Amino acid sequence: MSKIAAPTGSAPERVAAPSGRAALGLLVLLGSLTAIGPLSLDTYLPALPEMTRDLAASQAQIQLSLTTCLIGMALGQLVTGPLSDRWGRRLPVLVGVGAYALLSLVCALAPSAPALAAARFFQGFAGGMGTVVARAVVRDLYAGRAAAKYFSRLVLVFGLAPMAAPALGGLILRLGDWRGIFVALTVIGALLAVAVAWRLPETLPATRRATGGLAATAAAGRALITDRVYLGYALTQGLAFAGLFGYLSGSSFVLQDVFGLSVGAFTLVFGVNALAFVAVGQLNARLLDRYDPRPLLVAGLVIGLLAGLGVVTGALLDAPPLVIVALFVLLGSLGMVMPNGTALALDRHAAHAGTAAALLGGIQAVVAAGAAPLVGLAGEGSALPMAVVMSGAAAGSLLVVLTLARHR
Repeated sequence: MSKIAAPTGSAPERVAAPSGRAALGLLVLLGSLTAIGPLSLDTYLPALPEMTRDLAASQAQIQLSLTTCLIGMALGQLVTGPLSDRWGRRLPVLVGVGAYALLSLVCALAPSAPALAAARFFQGFAGGMGTVVARAVVRDLYAGRAAAKYFSRLVLVFGLAPMAAPALGGLILRLGDWRGIFVALTVIGALLAVAVAWRLPETLPATRRATGGLAATAAAGRALITDRVYLGYALTQGLAFAGLFGYLSGSSFVLQDVFGLSVGAFTLVFGVNALAFVAVGQLNARLLDRYDPRPLLVAGLVIGLLAGLGVVTGALLDAPPLVIVALFVLLGSLGMVMPNGTALALDRHAAHAGTAAALLGGIQAVVAAGAAPLVGLAGEGSALPMAVVMSGAAAGSLLVVLTLARHR
């Protein structure tokens, strides 16, 4: 196992994990920070068909705004993670959520599809700053099974975003147009900035912060990318997230345009799938009392692959019920994959949790960013492109965890 020495001292000071109401408040706040991603991606999903008409753009051009947002999130995490190892956790996330609120307003004013895609890149960058710090805070406070259980509990909060986001987007569409969705994200970002300033503790004391400037940061990065097992878990997460992103970018077109579901029915299906993700995440927390994270991760990936094959079969047979049921199982399996994969990756590099979380999030976002163009460019009017992307990602993630992330 590749390790990085602690930045200062042999027994650096650690912040004790909170308890009682403080612990619950921190869980909700960290869950809200990690929910910036799904809020940014899911809230405007019901509006994608309307946006193609309003901005006189193709499906692929509008889906590009999903990809640019995700790439921005990747870069935001890659930049902010190492900085949080040097400057502490609070300052970077405060700057990030504040900028997110302002850039969401810029998205609301975008006059064209290319301008929207550009604005979404910077919005994603700012959102990624908060997401990566939230993961690092968890690793500052917990390790091993405890970290995996905490990430599973975060799913309870994080998973509410995919359920609430499309419903919020659909409600706004009933009252106005798609631009109002980004105004709502502006308000959410501003409220998050206030909550962070008020409630987020500093979990990285000065005695544990990295020193040595860019050379030390580069050394930490080299240690991470040469750690085969860490890289394997990161790629596993990236491929699993690519399957999820294929669903996010394609589901509104498949379920509404191909299968003829109304906005309300699509919102219901989307919310039920998110509920499966949350429920399995809580089941995973219970199972961690008896099992280690790795076998649970592998089990989740196997179930996801079988469900992905079910989505392909339903698409080939033009059977909407089969597609919807298989999507439910596949999205649920990610509630077991995401917490365990994250904990297994971050557990290997506690001394540079911010950098490790940044690379993990960056790999996730970069790998997943290719899913939306594949779904859009492979053709319209069929569920098969989305099905192939999701099942292929499931197969790739299982292959990587059994080979590259295999422990010796």
